[in-house]
Amino acid sequence: MLTNAHREGLAATWTHLPNIHNCIQQHRAMSKPYRVLLYYNFKPVANPQDLRDRQYDLCKRLGLLGRIYVSNEGINGTVAGLLDATEAYKEALLAEPGFGNTEFKEDETDFIPFARLAVKVRNEIVALKADMALDPAEGGRHLTPREWRETLESGQPYVLIDVRNNYESKIGHFEGAILPDLENFYDFPQWVDEANIPKNTKVLMYCTGGIRCEVFSVLMKKKGYDDVNQLHGGILTYGKEEGGAHFKGKCFVFDDRLAVPVNPEETEPIAICELSGMPADTYVNCANMECNKLFVICKDAIQKYEGCCSEACMKSPARRPLEREQNFIPFRRWYKYFQNEPAHSSSEPSSDR
Repeated sequence: MLTNAHREGLAATWTHLPNIHNCIQQHRAMSKPYRVLLYYNFKPVANPQDLRDRQYDLCKRLGLLGRIYVSNEGINGTVAGLLDATEAYKEALLAEPGFGNTEFKEDETDFIPFARLAVKVRNEIVALKADMALDPAEGGRHLTPREWRETLESGQPYVLIDVRNNYESKIGHFEGAILPDLENFYDFPQWVDEANIPKNTKVLMYCTGGIRCEVFSVLMKKKGYDDVNQLHGGILTYGKEEGGAHFKGKCFVFDDRLAVPVNPEETEPIAICELSGMPADTYVNCANMECNKLFVICKDAIQKYEGCCSEACMKSPARRPLEREQNFIPFRRWYKYFQNEPAHSSSEPSSDR
């Protein structure tokens, strides 16, 4: 028999049901249908071509897009697709001999930020092009995001190095970091020889997801630096676990998202639009395929200059049309816009991303 207390409890439950329903609906609306995976693993691969072919077939079957590089030293990839498909991909890669300990950085998105699938065999899964063999097992000490933050806040002396290209650090970096003015990762060996960093200095280094530090830390140790430390999981993992403390701006990513937030309390752009002088943190390649310059631009300027870096480029016959509703979606290759190759363009433009 229902007592008055029971009736009051039921009434209270029914009163709150609409709120519960609203929460469920809001959660469903907030959930995103796609996921981006970023990962790498340095493990010997006896037959890179065979692994490449299996990876390609797997991604095609699962409907994934992205980039995967395979070499005899391991695998380095970033792929995106539906949530179930990315889960299936993770299970398949973890089942590959030697890759059972692969770590994945994951982000859910509203769209797949890749135009196609590319799976390639390379000499290196990350191209440092050093003149010596580099074994990541001989690299620097891995600091967890918590240890990294504690070290930054410890007050002890250190040198903090951003191991990324200049266009990446331009829109976001850790406070106090050295930002080498380099356009390619393979320029870092020469840079460190000329940087005059004392060999007895405590070195902290970071990159987007960790892979560049895996090899650059080995190089620095071979050059006589003893106290070398790297951020495990890179900026992306640090942002998720430590809220991005001490990081300014956004993190450049090599897909159609272009940049992702790291510190929710530091959302203001630290870079400047190259056309308007206003704060901005979004990159595009110039719409003129004969130029293809990678540059920072704001929303107003991208409309005014129609995705071009100058008024001269706006007059080019090789100018790709700007998607007015999706201004910052990267331009595609020439054959997506023209039946015939544009005049004066002997080959497809290469993307700096």
